[in-house]
Amino acid sequence: MKIVAGALSGFFVVTGLLWLVVPDFVARQMRMELLTGDGLTTQIGDLAAFFLTLGGSIAIALITMRSVWLYPPVMLLSFAAAGRLIAWSVHGAGLTLDMIVFEIVAAALLVFTAERMPEAGR
Repeated sequence: MKIVAGALSGFFVVTGLLWLVVPDFVARQMRMELLTGDGLTTQIGDLAAFFLTLGGSIAIALITMRSVWLYPPVMLLSFAAAGRLIAWSVHGAGLTLDMIVFEIVAAALLVFTAERMPEAGR
């Protein structure tokens, strides 16, 4: 489980950093155009923060061996996936369905990992 969680952490951190360095990195996954001007800055910042929060939370959980750090990214993934699924079904825009499924699977893996992670001090 540590390997799976570590791989997810690395994936999210790298993706967040790529959003900061290469703004159109995820544009291939999106059906809508990237925003322009201040909107683009906000979009990049939001997505980078999203991925960096997920990756950082997982890394902290692995280092401290306290599963409580995994629940914020689980909630973040779940809310994001639900919102994107609604937007995708209503407007046909946003992340593609395979990316939404990926978020749901990632949240399930985090819950699975958290349930099996021994808490420090037990």
